[in-house]
Amino acid sequence: MEKIEITQENSGVRLDIFLTERESELSRSGIKNLITKGQVLVNGESKKAGYSLRVGDVIEYEIPEPVSVDLVAQNIPLDIVYQDEDLAVINKQQGLPVHPSAGHFDRTLVNALLYHFKDLSGINGELRPGIVHRLDMDTSGLMLVAKNDFAHRNLAKQIAEKTCIRRYIALLEGVLRDGGHIETHIARSPTDRKKMAVSNDKNDRIAITDYKILKNYERYTLAEFQLSTGRTHQIRVHAQFIGHAIVGDKTYGHKKQEFKLDGQLLHSAYIEFTHPRTNERLSFTAPVPDYFQKVLDLLEKREKKQ
Repeated sequence: MEKIEITQENSGVRLDIFLTERESELSRSGIKNLITKGQVLVNGESKKAGYSLRVGDVIEYEIPEPVSVDLVAQNIPLDIVYQDEDLAVINKQQGLPVHPSAGHFDRTLVNALLYHFKDLSGINGELRPGIVHRLDMDTSGLMLVAKNDFAHRNLAKQIAEKTCIRRYIALLEGVLRDGGHIETHIARSPTDRKKMAVSNDKNDRIAITDYKILKNYERYTLAEFQLSTGRTHQIRVHAQFIGHAIVGDKTYGHKKQEFKLDGQLLHSAYIEFTHPRTNERLSFTAPVPDYFQKVLDLLEKREKKQ
């Protein structure tokens, strides 16, 4: 059971909006559903989704564990960059959850994969067919999908052995002049079950990220990140750790954002791996989405005016 006391910072914020920003893996409709069902209490009482929070209000709620669902194929558009009998490379759109979870029982990438592909691997269980690795709901870009267990095992091994190269583009808050290497332990946040955090406990999982600077703007930095490990929210946590959170990140970034965004400007732009069957080295790139590019174009225009 989560228990939160509202401070001045969140006074006046709608209940559903506050919880949506806090529980990044749940949609606003999913949060509203919990509120309607009375699973969210404010000062021990049920409130409407539009309730305006006050200083001292105590919110209590519990996110239900995912339940077994009957997965159905749904005709959700997919940008299929490449496919053959063993695998596919997908350019996932922002806002699309990868697999069913609390608050997202359908309209996920898995539902789309079931519609577009006849065969998918079953190693990750009935709720995650074909999913070799994941992207956060509001992170866009390239993902590997396995069509059979042979391909899945091989691709997963490449990721574990760091021979699968994954590079991400992100716009960061603030000006960061030099690239670097980040190696920390990451664990579930002790104060928020939906967040991850850098940990001082050496028993927690190691997370390794390298980054370089692509472009500096007046108040922002365009950077490229390369993962050696794949921990939950890894790049987002590491960006916050070095003091330059990703623009648009409602969980790890600043609450006040200059741009009207639906999520973080983080894009899986490059992936390279060895084909499980042919042993051919393959690589794919995907340009940043339009909403990301519009922000970059705006920053470029500002640069020219100076």
